[in-house]
Amino acid sequence: MLAKVKSTGLFGINGYIIDIEADISNGLPGFDIVGLADIAVKESRERVRAAIKNSGFDFPMKRITINMAPGDTRKEGPAYDLAIAMGILIATNQARAIPDFEPIFLGELSLDGSIRPVSGVLPMLLSVSDTEHDVILPTNNAPEASHVEGMNVYAFEHLIDLVSALNGESSFSPYQPTDELALNKESTYYDDYFDVKGQEGAKRALKIAAAGGHNIIMLGSPGTGKTMLAKRLPSILPELTYAEAIETTKIYSAAAELDATQGLIHARPFRAPHHTASAVALVGGGRVPKPGEISLAHNGVLFLDELPEYKRDVLEVLRQPLEDGKITVSRVQGSATFPAKFMLVGSMNPCPCGYHGDSSHDCHCTPNQISRYLDRISGPLLDRFDIHLEVRPISFDKLTGGRKGETSQEMKEAVDGARNQQLDRYKNKGIYSNAQLNSKQIEIHCKLTDSQKKMIKQAFTALSLSARAYDRILRVARTIADLEGEENLLDQNLAEAIQYRSLDRQFWSY
Repeated sequence: MLAKVKSTGLFGINGYIIDIEADISNGLPGFDIVGLADIAVKESRERVRAAIKNSGFDFPMKRITINMAPGDTRKEGPAYDLAIAMGILIATNQARAIPDFEPIFLGELSLDGSIRPVSGVLPMLLSVSDTEHDVILPTNNAPEASHVEGMNVYAFEHLIDLVSALNGESSFSPYQPTDELALNKESTYYDDYFDVKGQEGAKRALKIAAAGGHNIIMLGSPGTGKTMLAKRLPSILPELTYAEAIETTKIYSAAAELDATQGLIHARPFRAPHHTASAVALVGGGRVPKPGEISLAHNGVLFLDELPEYKRDVLEVLRQPLEDGKITVSRVQGSATFPAKFMLVGSMNPCPCGYHGDSSHDCHCTPNQISRYLDRISGPLLDRFDIHLEVRPISFDKLTGGRKGETSQEMKEAVDGARNQQLDRYKNKGIYSNAQLNSKQIEIHCKLTDSQKKMIKQAFTALSLSARAYDRILRVARTIADLEGEENLLDQNLAEAIQYRSLDRQFWSY
């Protein structure tokens, strides 16, 4: 007796079809799984055996062989339990194989026959959505799977319910998502810039960063509010589009960080890994590659607090994905490419004690100590920050005064207006914000007058800027002009953009 069913596997964030063959033959009772299955897959023998028995079906006391093809690709995790169980039940004629209906089975089985949710459903199904297969999976995974177009989703909570439906003993209809799950929700952040007293200059710089998608680094003494400012950045970023929500959810599902019942992720990610994080944790990896922090921050913010405390080799791995917007992880089994378009926000103290340049505290660091501390941030990495922001301590009067600045909602309205201009300007050009402009596009959209060329030439010489820093100044100036509603760059837009390169001078003054 032989039965064939379909399932899917996952490598990186790409799925592929797995053919599962169940052969039941006479001989000494045995249960073998072949096809390069890992321990978690082989353990499914006991889960499947108990689930079939406890659901009231007969488990065949014969020789059972399960083959998972392709045989040269490693299979991991418990997501194949349901497919293996259905292969056995169909092969023993306890479940009916419906003609012209060859669904994909996904799900982990409990010992009582309940079907438990699994991770990676969205990326697996998106990758095989053109194969004209439908899918049968756990009820809790249905909201996530319902966003795959062209694929009917059938959701069940128990093995008994699934077999009953296949045998025609109960209703068998596709899952219908509720409006609440099908529509893109508006994200909610509880931290508001209205709570930040003073620091109007810092809030202005962060608004510019949000409006253009620019990387920003903040330098200042302890307690000046760098972390407080950074954590409120998602509150002024534009809402995720539906396409961005699909991309983000796909990554989180593959990384097993998605609440299966929530459907899509609707808030822009904000990732803040600890400074002890390894290079693999940051960029992704493992025997079978998984997304790292930079991919989990895709379409959102990656915040690195106390930047010099990270190992230098960990920081250096950021350079290539910051330029390319993706990271390729190569392993013996193959290469996996993960998207990594994120805003990088860094914060740091100006010296080991933290008080260099602070008029209210004495700094006890020697110039040599300060130089070694700042050298932990390489020039090429510093070059990739569009905006350099010095966060100064606030006075007692501002701290205790009643006057507060803009709210996050007011700042977000300005950011949304600037982003909408950029979407119209770059329509059908494959980019969505000023931070993504290449050199050719900068020449088109950031034209300079003679006086502006003279201004930036002086800055280029005085700050020893690189060609990359030159481009980044023009991108930031373009964003400032968008916030002001200007079609062309004004002198004051360029001057403000130049002042956000202050660390180029400070880092090389020791």
